[in-house]
Amino acid sequence: MRSISVKLPDDLVARIDRAAKVRRMTRSQLMQQCLEKALRQESPVGFVSCFDLARDLVGTVKGLPEDLADNPKYRMGFGE
Repeated sequence: MRSISVKLPDDLVARIDRAAKVRRMTRSQLMQQCLEKALRQESPVGFVSCFDLARDLVGTVKGLPEDLADNPKYRMGFGE
C-alpha cells in the first residue's frame, strides 16, 4: 500500500479525528473508507443518471410491495 500526503484545513482534520475516534478506527482507515465510498458514487464526467438525480428518494416510500414486477397484477395493461 502506498502513502500520500494531503494538506487539509485544521477544522477538517479535527472533524476527521472525531469521526475516526467514534468509529474506533485510525485516521488513515477512515480517510480510505471515505475516499472509496466517494469514488464509487461518482458518475462519469458530464453524465448524470436518473438514479443519481433520485438517489435521496430511494427507499422512502413505505407500504409498497418489495418488487412490483413480482406480481403479474401490477403489470396488467403495461406496454399495451
